[in-house]
Amino acid sequence: MTALFSYLEITSSSFYKRKKQSNSKQEELGVICHLIDEIRRDHPKMGLEAIYKKLNPKEMGRDKFVSIFMNLGYGVRQKRKFVKTTDSSGVKRFENRLIDLELNNINQCFVSDITYFEMNGQFYYLTFIMDLFNREVVGYSASNTLRTVDTTIPAIKMLIKNRGIKALNKAIFHSDGGGQYYADAFINLTQKNMKMIPSMGKICFDNPHAERLNGVLKNNYIIPYGPKNFNDLTRKTKKAVYMYNYEKPHKALNGMSPMGFKSVA
Repeated sequence: MTALFSYLEITSSSFYKRKKQSNSKQEELGVICHLIDEIRRDHPKMGLEAIYKKLNPKEMGRDKFVSIFMNLGYGVRQKRKFVKTTDSSGVKRFENRLIDLELNNINQCFVSDITYFEMNGQFYYLTFIMDLFNREVVGYSASNTLRTVDTTIPAIKMLIKNRGIKALNKAIFHSDGGGQYYADAFINLTQKNMKMIPSMGKICFDNPHAERLNGVLKNNYIIPYGPKNFNDLTRKTKKAVYMYNYEKPHKALNGMSPMGFKSVA
């Protein structure tokens, strides 16, 4: 763990005392773990140097990247060490409130996740927020960085614009352990200002609805749309969300679209 402590610029003795603090380096580290998992599902044997070239994380060199994530269990031949990459990296952890949750209306529970989109040899990042009741995408962002200000903050502001602050009071907001969801700016906006209730899964498989949404929007819409550059990706993402919300039938919604189901629920 020496390389990890060095990257976070803290001593080993103080590392475990600072779990309640959030900074940009921890945010980036947390979401990179998730993105490596996602890349490895498509490319099981891709090495860390190749993944580094794809992700091109800011303020972290290749050797440091490889050293850190080798220590965290991401070597190709090593089994993924879930405990190390979540509970021991300084992240905040919230109770998983999706277990046995019963939904009867909109604005009760929202799920969210960040995924990557590769275009012209460069990685971009897509953040989506979905109302779990009617499966409506209520907030999203496209960015070329992993910073909270470029990912979850624009998405949550769109949710506020769409639903209103009062409607979100005491709503559950579920995510994985990515740093953008426990960053101070995000917590201040969602919990302190709106009193939303945080919820987290320990691993990506504890956020299946958001994971499935990512796959549908990327593979069924955005990739076939063929965006050419970042501005085009932003436009195509907006189009994908519209088509998903207004046109796509869902088995879970009796064959209706999210907006159609919302109108009759």
